[in-house]
Amino acid sequence: MFRFLISVSTVAIAISVAAVSCWAADLEEVVAALQTPFQAETAHNRRIRDYSADFFQQSQIASLNRVQQAHGKVTVQFDEQLQGEVPKIRFRWEYVQPSAQEIVSNGEQIWVYLPENNQVIVTKTDSAAEAGENNPMAFLTGLGNLARDFQIAWAEPDRDPDGHYILDLQPRRASALLARLVIVVDRTAVETHLAGSAAAGKQVTFPILSTTIYDANGNSSIIAFRNLQINRGPSVSQFNFVVPAGVDVVRPEEGGLGF
Repeated sequence: MFRFLISVSTVAIAISVAAVSCWAADLEEVVAALQTPFQAETAHNRRIRDYSADFFQQSQIASLNRVQQAHGKVTVQFDEQLQGEVPKIRFRWEYVQPSAQEIVSNGEQIWVYLPENNQVIVTKTDSAAEAGENNPMAFLTGLGNLARDFQIAWAEPDRDPDGHYILDLQPRRASALLARLVIVVDRTAVETHLAGSAAAGKQVTFPILSTTIYDANGNSSIIAFRNLQINRGPSVSQFNFVVPAGVDVVRPEEGGLGF
């Protein structure tokens, strides 16, 4: 009898998810599916506290009609205390190609290590936050409330060939480096969100498949994620950077990122 009940529950979840996928979600539902895993009020087992992935970046330089490609690994950890409107985040972006580069933050400082230049640029996180309008990655700290910082609409087209949803975000405070943001939202994350309590036993799905940042000059940079792992609990020490011996340390003036 117990096995039968489990089977019925499993079938019920499958049916509810399948039923949801028969039609497209509306804009409000997709935005909710994107934001909910990063919000403080979300249940602990449904919240994304950290993630790691391989990333692939392709940048289009409009003035030169040139494409640059890069790839590497990224690990991001959100402050579980989630104090204030903007949660503290720790991150490590490690570029492997076309040249080695590291961007690391422990939530207090940001280190940008450029081995080719024998240089590390060190910036306080508070200064970077104050210059948020000049930082195209600033949206990462506000994933739980994107509607606060962006006007969100459907992109054209609003679905990709695999049925994933595409959102067009216009920053409420446009800048030279961030004029538009396009996010591809995983349809599985949307289906799980819409299934609600019926999908309570399902593993949380990272909702972002890729992001594309456009600047005021028509340049664009798309970052896609692969081999995602969620809530693995990385060590805090992973987000501290030890400056190699003999490397120059540069500290830009307050109010700027310096890179």
